[in-house]
Amino acid sequence: MTQQQPKVLIFDSGVGGLSVYQEIETRLPQLDYYYLFDNEAYPYGELDRQTLVERVESLVVAMVETHQIDIVVIACNTASTIVLPSLRARLVIPVVGVVPAIKPASSLANKAVGLIATPATVKREYTHDLIRDFAQDKPVEMLGLTRLVDIAEEKLRGQPVCLSEIRKLLAPLANKIDVAVLGCTHFPLIKQEIQSVLGEQVLLVDSGEAIARRVQGLLSVSNVEQEKGSREIYSSAPPWQEDALNNALRKLGFSPVRPFPLEI
Repeated sequence: MTQQQPKVLIFDSGVGGLSVYQEIETRLPQLDYYYLFDNEAYPYGELDRQTLVERVESLVVAMVETHQIDIVVIACNTASTIVLPSLRARLVIPVVGVVPAIKPASSLANKAVGLIATPATVKREYTHDLIRDFAQDKPVEMLGLTRLVDIAEEKLRGQPVCLSEIRKLLAPLANKIDVAVLGCTHFPLIKQEIQSVLGEQVLLVDSGEAIARRVQGLLSVSNVEQEKGSREIYSSAPPWQEDALNNALRKLGFSPVRPFPLEI
């Protein structure tokens, strides 16, 4: 009889959390993965705090109960800095969040660190606390970009990426940094393009691998060769005419997007 594998829920407002899924899945392909994105309220950086808390809690708790989830990964910096305490109070299973990788980036930098994130993450007090506590006296250049999130969403849906546009967006960091933190889970989806623009001399750092290690440790599972688990993906609003998205998701092993509406 085959042993039942743990069920992992990965949650984000959009498809950025798929970068986190890829890191965890690479390490632990045998697990059953559920991905839920709240595209009805995307992007989260524009929501007020109370609305964000209510949406995330309602969706995540409902999904956990419906599918008997064993661990939750909030693959969104904005949601992680706001929702984790109340969500952990409501659930008996582990809840893992993501934060910008300021600490490891600072230990790797010789000149300065660039934090590329959403405007909401750049403004948040939590981010400034991370810099104060872990930047190790290295200068941190912060750049808040919403458009970069949209570019990552568009790329996953099969649209071409304009390098000259990314170059303009990242121009404030040019020649100022030697390490860049990808402070939004969307950004690893366009890591190759960001690297091309910033140059090979800039090291790119994100939280994905650390999250994967954390999930493995909390579940106490090994990454031995086993049969792949199931892959299901849900959205809070039915994506209309999303053939391109479903094609991309199919390559990642997911079934087509299913609706999981918010019920508050």
